[in-house]
Amino acid sequence: MDSANNERIVGYFIEEAKEHLETIEKGILDLSSAVNDEESINELFRAAHSIKGGAAMLNFTSIQKTAHRLEDAFKILRDDPIETDQTLESLFLKAYDILQDLLERLQGPIGLSEEEGEQIMEAAEPHFVELQNYIQQLADGEVPKPSHITSSSVRKSSPSLTAIPSNEVVMQVRQVLQQMLVIFKQESTPNNRQQLQTMCDKLINIAPEENGWQSLIKCAKQAINNPKHSYRLLAPVIIKEVKLAGDCLEVGKGTEIAPSQGLEQLAYSKLPQVLVSVDPNIAAETLSKVFNKEQISKLVNLLQAVH
Repeated sequence: MDSANNERIVGYFIEEAKEHLETIEKGILDLSSAVNDEESINELFRAAHSIKGGAAMLNFTSIQKTAHRLEDAFKILRDDPIETDQTLESLFLKAYDILQDLLERLQGPIGLSEEEGEQIMEAAEPHFVELQNYIQQLADGEVPKPSHITSSSVRKSSPSLTAIPSNEVVMQVRQVLQQMLVIFKQESTPNNRQQLQTMCDKLINIAPEENGWQSLIKCAKQAINNPKHSYRLLAPVIIKEVKLAGDCLEVGKGTEIAPSQGLEQLAYSKLPQVLVSVDPNIAAETLSKVFNKEQISKLVNLLQAVH
């Protein structure tokens, strides 16, 4: 197979895998509902299975193995429905992040080497073991249900949550995230970007006294305000960080919330974020739509100076 055809096939695989990743992310964010719906959990299983199969055909071993581990985890949930909890959702999100990272590296200018993939898989193995064991413990009824968090216990750990019980916090965050996901799947327009910013305002009001939460949501709102940032770039970063921050609010750990460096870059960078395709012709076309010739020349000179 010649190089051009190989790049085209890899490109098809990446695009299809991204769609499956969106399915997996959406399912994990609403895992408690997915496990109680046969079609939803089957959809998660099929999405991981499809990524695994495509990666196997193209010899992307690390992606294949990672998708396989997720597939196995979803299979347990499919065959033995259990009552999920926040710990399980967080473990699944971390597993999702590993698979997403591998695919992003594959799409990058230098691709994903076999050695790099093996190193990532080796580092991730303890996490997948933890995920598998935790699912099995839930299935066997060995994980005790968390005690109800009273308003007095919340008051001691996080004064800002006294007005909103923790279970309502996570419900409100989840509802807003589901609404944001719907818009992120649409074509970007000034109107729906304004809707996303309004949803950020709703999130801000959930915990007005938590500085870390306020900073994170304001970063997300600022990033959405930049029309140069595509939804494909914004969605995975914002959805994941808000979800994890909401988990911290639920258990009274608001002081641990902070926007990541990636989110801050999206919020405050002056240059738009550009996803560079493995195809140089597509990359050149993308740059020509974003920059004029003079700006491209300056950008090239800047990159040469850095290197």
